[in-house]
Amino acid sequence: MDVFARLRSRRRRRADRARVAGAASAELASTAYAVGGAQTPGVPRRVSPDPTAAAFFDVDNTLLRGASIFWFARGLAARDYFTVRDLAGFAWKHLKFRATSTEDVEDISGARDTALAFVAGRRVDEIVEHGEEIYDELLAARIWSGTRAFAQLHLDAGQRVWLVTAAPVELAELLARRLGLTGALGTVAETRDGIYTGRLVGDLLHGPAKAEAIRALAAREKLDLDRCVAYSDSINDLPMLTVTGGAVAINPDAPLRRLARARGWEVHDFRTGRRAAKYVLPVGLAAVAFLAGYRYRRHHVSRS
Repeated sequence: MDVFARLRSRRRRRADRARVAGAASAELASTAYAVGGAQTPGVPRRVSPDPTAAAFFDVDNTLLRGASIFWFARGLAARDYFTVRDLAGFAWKHLKFRATSTEDVEDISGARDTALAFVAGRRVDEIVEHGEEIYDELLAARIWSGTRAFAQLHLDAGQRVWLVTAAPVELAELLARRLGLTGALGTVAETRDGIYTGRLVGDLLHGPAKAEAIRALAAREKLDLDRCVAYSDSINDLPMLTVTGGAVAINPDAPLRRLARARGWEVHDFRTGRRAAKYVLPVGLAAVAFLAGYRYRRHHVSRS
């Protein structure tokens, strides 16, 4: 097989995994949030439903400051799912994410593999229960109020609002429920008899997989994608931003900011002091995060 044939084969495999991941995520979302008839969670009953329009929000650095999986890992570390060394690795990747406002595929894959390894053999309901606590401890205060306000505008217009994220679908659903949104599309981890196997269904819901999930959900929910809007901070979400009729850049990285301006998309930035963060020595940042994470872990354990 020549080089070009191998590249084509690799692309096909990636596309297949993206389709599987998207379909699995959409299937869970449409099942989990079909309850309640036409009434959309979070929408006042005086609002007339607009069933063919919806909004799709990325999570990390769009809705929530930083990477949700790293904050979730920090909460699990406090519950002895990770060692202090593991937490330091998560902290470094989180700080890299915050300083550059970009998603590194290798970092995301590494976080995925680590998380899968530590939840393998754990019960789903156990992880979900911890997730509820971690939301209150670490996630709630990091929601961007500006992005939440945009989501509410869609809800108040009778439209449904879904989160779309590479984070585990259980964490994504928790965020959606706590924020009064319609539902969530996230990475689906394989389970057997209510226990995580340590494998994914398809691949991470990232890049093209997000667009596949939105298409699959739109087909099930009879959405008109031309009437839908997607929100993201990252150029990595270009497939998601272009699968809908409208796109909005929230806290955008530099490539997305340039593209948004070129295409006439709305741009909103809720960050403060972001430029200064890029000039702080990475080693110093990592040390601060390491110590903060370690102290948080000790404090949490001492209280329990």
